[in-house]
Amino acid sequence: MTDLPRDRPHLHIEGGGQSETYTSPRTVRQGLPPARARAAHAARLERAIGTALAEGRRRIAARETSIAEGEPGFYLEFDIPVAERAAVEGLENKPKAIELVAVRPPAEGDEMVTATVFVPERSADFFVKKIEAYRDEDTKKGRPKNQNLIARIEDVRLGAVRSLFTDSMELFPAGGRQTWWEVWLRDGRLATFQRVAARLSVALKEHAISFPERDVVIALADEATMARLIENSDAVAELRIAKDTPTLFQEMHPVEQADWARDLAGRVIPPSVLAPVVCLLDSGATQAHPLIAPGLDPVDQHAYDDAWGVGDSAYWNGHGTAMAGVALYGDLEAALANGGAVELGHGLETVKILPPAGQNDPDLYGAITALSIGKAEAKAPRRRRVFCMAVTSEVGLGRGRPSSWSAAVDQLCYGGGDRRRLMVLAAGNLRGDINAGEYPDRNDLEEAENPAQAWNPLVVGAYTDKITITQQDYAGWEALAPAGDLSPSSRTSGIWDRQWPIRPDVVFEGGNCAHDGVNPAVAIDDLQLLTTHYRPNRRLFQEFGDTSAASALGAHLAAGIMTARPELWPETVRGLVVHSAEWTPAMRARFEAAGSQQQKLAMLRRYGWGVPDLGRALLSASNDATLMVEDALLPFRKDGSTIKTRDMHLHQLPWPREELLALGEQDVELRVTLSYFIEPNPGERGWTRRHRYASHSLRFAVKRSLESLSAFRQRINKAALAEESGEARGSGGGDGWLLGTIRDRGSIHSDIWRGSAAALAERDAIGVFPISGWWKEKPGLQRWDRSVRYSLLISIRAPAAETDIYTAIANQIAVAVPISS
Repeated sequence: MTDLPRDRPHLHIEGGGQSETYTSPRTVRQGLPPARARAAHAARLERAIGTALAEGRRRIAARETSIAEGEPGFYLEFDIPVAERAAVEGLENKPKAIELVAVRPPAEGDEMVTATVFVPERSADFFVKKIEAYRDEDTKKGRPKNQNLIARIEDVRLGAVRSLFTDSMELFPAGGRQTWWEVWLRDGRLATFQRVAARLSVALKEHAISFPERDVVIALADEATMARLIENSDAVAELRIAKDTPTLFQEMHPVEQADWARDLAGRVIPPSVLAPVVCLLDSGATQAHPLIAPGLDPVDQHAYDDAWGVGDSAYWNGHGTAMAGVALYGDLEAALANGGAVELGHGLETVKILPPAGQNDPDLYGAITALSIGKAEAKAPRRRRVFCMAVTSEVGLGRGRPSSWSAAVDQLCYGGGDRRRLMVLAAGNLRGDINAGEYPDRNDLEEAENPAQAWNPLVVGAYTDKITITQQDYAGWEALAPAGDLSPSSRTSGIWDRQWPIRPDVVFEGGNCAHDGVNPAVAIDDLQLLTTHYRPNRRLFQEFGDTSAASALGAHLAAGIMTARPELWPETVRGLVVHSAEWTPAMRARFEAAGSQQQKLAMLRRYGWGVPDLGRALLSASNDATLMVEDALLPFRKDGSTIKTRDMHLHQLPWPREELLALGEQDVELRVTLSYFIEPNPGERGWTRRHRYASHSLRFAVKRSLESLSAFRQRINKAALAEESGEARGSGGGDGWLLGTIRDRGSIHSDIWRGSAAALAERDAIGVFPISGWWKEKPGLQRWDRSVRYSLLISIRAPAAETDIYTAIANQIAVAVPISS
């Protein structure tokens, strides 16, 4: 005789085991006879499902028509005894499109397992009929119909967000707190979910993971917003908390860390000898680290002072090795967790510019930077490289006023002749305690550090998406910065004088801080990045963050562009990084609420142009096409004893006119980015005059819909004269542009125009024109006859369009794009 579970009622065996009668545990405990127990159980389930269906139909009727997509339906949540958990499979019915989507694992001691199914509206009465048949009908063998399923259902109710949550309920976000959800989607419904999320302004991570029956995306929402997502789509199958955190690796024993590092090292494909490199100007690096060695040859390690050696230093807490791990791998957690090969597209160089102990004289950093770059270039003069420096100083700050160090950086980037260099700098971090009540005002009041005043490098600030705290030691603590907002440590150019560049240009992940509402915030493992430790004989990994980590990620992305497009100028690579950047929903909420130009400028000086993306920088989809122009012009000419403005370039744009006109009033975006390097004014003289520091400036303007080419030229000429005289100008402002003239700071300018596709069809020309600088104002220095290079990037985005804009543009590009002066 078979042993029965202790809480399961006795089976009545008839005809040699050919028939059995089963009623639920609860009805048996009530002591009812089988027939009455069956009727009571059915009646209770009918009441429960009737209530659930009524509410489900109400929710369907309340769907938001401007948002909803997919088949109308709802979720039902069932309780089934743990001992009968196999019965959950019977909840699914493919002919009726009823799908079992989530089964929450029972905790120790639970009597019930909870299973959730999606029920389309057309199949709403499926379970009602099942229950009625169980109550009223018997099989030919005398058993209640559907008893194997219905008799095992203890309760049923309408499903909610928590019904789909399969992690421990201790991790469920409480109090309306936003969190990153791991959203498991039903088969074939990824695009549906993405569209509904976009309509609800829900941030999604760029990439989805696909499995045979599920797609997994990462979405940022609170419980109420997730409920709207679920109720307005048929896409969601399961919810978990996104747990990308370095804590797992940090808490490992060193031996276990070594095993993980050894596994990854065995999967790494080293970079080609011809690959570009990220050259780190920092505290050196531990080349012997098993994850650094594949990308760093010992011959590519240098030091400003040879007596310092090239290895990393305990005085600097292994900062250079931490930078190296991020610059080489980007997201090291992803590389560790990925079971496949990891191909390194670029390598590393290191130049130790920090002494093993103590500090350099800040006044010497200009010379140290130049000589250190010279050492790396002397060893491999033809190598393509991105220089990355996260060393900053509070000395020499003046509300954006250039310093001797920042001027030296500008000179290194400009190079003279054809020797241009791409440099990535950190904006710098707040110093001392960080208090929750001071965020983000303090960030706006503490200016980006020296040498971030430089015009030519890419200056990187930090934002964060890290808000999930799972460490038990910090239960009840909260992340300081909201997801998608400024990292608590990142400095800005909020207090800089109006003529100085936007800083940062862009932001990358820099981690977050946690606080308990009373004490200063602290950087905890859950909210930091993971990178390589400088003493691999003790431990392999460490946490890392702030603008140092962000600048290393920026250099990693720039090197990725160089790897894919080795022919591009440094100006173009910098331009692509900015051009690919987008503001997160959190930034947009602050930015687009800003009505005045002054408020917009404040937001721009906090976030730059947003968060870049390598995929957007390199690829054009059918509804998102990017044009690149690399060109040069002569900005000035000599007329007797005076220097005058000379060339303007007018680029005819290969718009797919017919396709755009066919889209009519459909909304499109035009984005334009202009990138160039200036020669800094030699000597530190205060730079009080408007055009004293930069050799020249360039501007862009786009032809308006009803504007002739001759009228367009006249508008540009007037705008150039007005700007040189310090008057307000209108070449790029208004008329649908998001930023307008506030974009014209520094030596990179980017803006977005929004309007109808039909209007864009007539905006078929863009002008690039010079503005005065010291080349013009100081004729005695004999620079007025120099040519200046620029990179121009133009994108059309039509997210809702079905028309293939990319192919139409590609066909037009086959014919040379005319340029006139």
